[in-house]
Amino acid sequence: MTLYLYFGRKFLFRFLAVFGGFFALSALTDATAIYGSYDDADLQFVDTLRLALLKAPSGVVQLLSIIVVLSALTMFLGLSRRSELVATRAAGQSAMKMLAAPVAVALALGVFAVTIFNPLAATALKQFETETGRYQTGTVSTFSLGRKGLWLRQGNAKGQTVIYADRANFDATILSGVTFFEFSTSGILTRRIEAANASLSSGQWNVSRGKLWDLSKGVVPDKHAKIFDNLTITSNLTSDQILDSFGDPTTISFWDMQDFIKRLEQSGFSANRHRVYFQIELATPILLCAMVLLGSSLAMRHARSGRAGLMVLYTVLLGLAVYIIQDFAEILGSNGAVSAAAAAWVPPISALMLALGLVLHLEDG
Repeated sequence: MTLYLYFGRKFLFRFLAVFGGFFALSALTDATAIYGSYDDADLQFVDTLRLALLKAPSGVVQLLSIIVVLSALTMFLGLSRRSELVATRAAGQSAMKMLAAPVAVALALGVFAVTIFNPLAATALKQFETETGRYQTGTVSTFSLGRKGLWLRQGNAKGQTVIYADRANFDATILSGVTFFEFSTSGILTRRIEAANASLSSGQWNVSRGKLWDLSKGVVPDKHAKIFDNLTITSNLTSDQILDSFGDPTTISFWDMQDFIKRLEQSGFSANRHRVYFQIELATPILLCAMVLLGSSLAMRHARSGRAGLMVLYTVLLGLAVYIIQDFAEILGSNGAVSAAAAAWVPPISALMLALGLVLHLEDG
């Protein structure tokens, strides 16, 4: 048991060191990209650093598999150089027994990443996008899905407009059962517009067959409402903005994903990307276990056996190959070419089988 705890603790500390390095690098890269991007906002150094720290977790969480591979690789290379692996084998411990503790730690880290770190990273990224959106346009455009429809908000120098719709088409350019609530800059409701349909074109909503209440005059009864066939409302929204907001699953907490998928489909949008992302999150612990085995399989030979540099290169290339294959499978699943379960689970399970085969082939365990 003492030996297992030793290997598990070594791997955990090595993982934290590599994770910290990647996090610092990601934050520095984001800060460099943010600095000077919002000249009108006059961001201070502290504001830039805070925005970078909000974005960094979502970037690092996508590189967990690479971090785990490098952690296992550096750990076992260190053990090999200090002849600890030789001593462990001399004590009668096989390669599989030596790997048991690091694999268990990787499994626990995967569960922690999915259930705790993922929701925190999603919340931080959503806050980052909200703040940077304000810096870019001076106003905040928000998008959310309710249980019975979707809500949009757009703004300009004249005020804010809140939009509710029962449904939308696949690219969010046509809304059905739509209601517009127009507010002045002081937050006072000035107009309410209900219509059967509204289509989004360049810089405007084209509203058809509806009713308009002019509330700026203090008149509310229906007898003062105006019936219209066509109406134009200025808009700074685009189809890409709406789809990007609804389509980025990294801004949705793992615990809210299933409910969000249901609401997304009820509103008329495709949920393929979110289904694949949710399945990939579920498969993360298996993927991290596979990466531990990959990272250790070629690094467990004695350092004096030669070709250590070549083994390190092979291990890094294998880890990158798994990462790229998983990314490609996610694209296929998002486009509907393969099922969400196949896109999410086939790469980590295949990587696990490959890693186990390498360990059993190269070691005497």
